[in-house]
Amino acid sequence: MNRPPKANLFRVARRTLAALTLGILAGCATVGPDYIPPQTTTSPGWTTPLQGGLEGQGTDPQTLATWWKTLNDRELTALIEQAVAGNRDLKKAAASVREARARRGLSRADLYPTLDASGTITRSRGSAETGSTATADLYSAGLDASWEIDLFGGVRRNIESKEADLAATGESLRDTLVSLLAEVATNYVDLRTAQVRLALTETSLKSLEETYDLTRWKYQAGLGDELAVQQARYNQESTRSQLPALRTSIAEAKNRLSVLTGKQPGSLGAGLDITASIPVIPAAVAVGIPADILRQRPDVRRAERQLASQTAQIGVATAELYPKLKLSGAIGVEALNFSGLFSSGNVTSSGSSGITWRIFDAGAIRRNIEIQSALEEQYLIAYESAVLAALEEAENAISAYAQEQRRRQSLGEAARSAQEAAELAKIKYQTGLTDFGTLLEAERSLLSFRDQLAQSDGAVVTNLVKLYKALGGGWTPLIPVEQEMSINGEKS
Repeated sequence: MNRPPKANLFRVARRTLAALTLGILAGCATVGPDYIPPQTTTSPGWTTPLQGGLEGQGTDPQTLATWWKTLNDRELTALIEQAVAGNRDLKKAAASVREARARRGLSRADLYPTLDASGTITRSRGSAETGSTATADLYSAGLDASWEIDLFGGVRRNIESKEADLAATGESLRDTLVSLLAEVATNYVDLRTAQVRLALTETSLKSLEETYDLTRWKYQAGLGDELAVQQARYNQESTRSQLPALRTSIAEAKNRLSVLTGKQPGSLGAGLDITASIPVIPAAVAVGIPADILRQRPDVRRAERQLASQTAQIGVATAELYPKLKLSGAIGVEALNFSGLFSSGNVTSSGSSGITWRIFDAGAIRRNIEIQSALEEQYLIAYESAVLAALEEAENAISAYAQEQRRRQSLGEAARSAQEAAELAKIKYQTGLTDFGTLLEAERSLLSFRDQLAQSDGAVVTNLVKLYKALGGGWTPLIPVEQEMSINGEKS
């Protein structure tokens, strides 16, 4: 018996759609450019000569990760640990990592079908006009499923982008950690430097008070003049005027350290109130080669991951040029009473597949592709800028560290000579072999050189901190982001 023409037509259409669907699935491709990491050429060595204990050998990952331990200062180590545990910026960065991880999971969900459950109870009653006032109930329950096949990789490119975003956010966490540790160390060195300068100034003030008493005694004995007395007095008071500024610097450094460790100002222990020496730098510091910067610095690594993410977004935009295949289906049950919901004879089902293809949008999709491509170019330039800035910072830190040590050496020699000159000038003034102007100049020079030497001692350590920061010190690639989050008291 021949099939009706309509049935044959339906059969041909169904087979054609099935063949088209299989053909498209067999030819699935991920559109858009595949990401290729940028190749950056760096110099084989530093342009700045390595001096002052700097060595070009490779940096030890563990030493670089915990560089503050090379200063052998227990208070500093304790502050670092408190900052890692309590700093608010670090906790915020860890929360951003969790957000990025959730966004990655959200993008992966687009690969899978969605399933919705529904259930309804409908009661209807006719009117007297229609001749039927009977009440009828209808019970229904069902499951609806839909699935948009990722034919051309738009979803996969978006997942790729979110994976790179997660990695970039992890690098931001590490960059925050690097900056935090450097800031804690810098403020700690500032605190100790100010304390040392305050102690030196107070010691010098006692010596100046003795000189003032000496000039008054000689004046009263008729062996000196009032000019020397007044000069000694203003020299003494000028030195005393430096004390408030130094005490302010100490208070500011302590308050800053409190905030960096996540505490209110004034909450740190009494260990910082006791004057201690400025940390001593290690004899040798390994700085590696410029290429190490690209592997170690979180900001450079973040810029590279942001470039990878944006490259994938070009594929997401390009996928909109192609057709979309959506499969949907439903299965349910309908009955006039509740018990009928459990009867197999009341089961209903339906299914469909369809293709949609945007054929006109006034060029909106292609404009979006151009936008994403232009953004990729911007991220590439940002990456190149990050590399240059990192190399510049490292070169400057190497130079500053070495040159400040040379300056400190000269200041040390000057301070020792000034000490001897002040002692000789005081003896000669007491015996009347020189005037007070010579002693005044000698005491001023001694105070100035001592103060400059203390500042230089602190600057050397600060420059070492900047150097380790420029090298990307303060984290290690051996520690995953999840573990770095756990040190903030967060669960991954």
